[in-house]
Amino acid sequence: MATRLSSEDIEARLRERPRWRLVDGKLFRKLKFQDFVEAFGFMTRVALRAEAMNHHPEWSNVWNTVRISLATHDVAGISELDFSLAEQIDACCAGS
Repeated sequence: MATRLSSEDIEARLRERPRWRLVDGKLFRKLKFQDFVEAFGFMTRVALRAEAMNHHPEWSNVWNTVRISLATHDVAGISELDFSLAEQIDACCAGS
């Protein structure tokens, strides 16, 4: 089972993921792509990795913009699972 990270742990881990920030108690990242097809392709790549982890993002897509929030509902906060998924998400958009 996941364990909720402390505020200090979250701040330390955020320094390792500079494109992410804390918004409303969740990890947050906004990404822009060339167009809808590129954004949707990115979401498909992330969906496959998230499903394999059994840890799913809260996200939205409007044309070329994807907004992602990560939190672990079981711990009512942020866990290591969220940072692991953030790392996978960053890998999916490398070069974008």
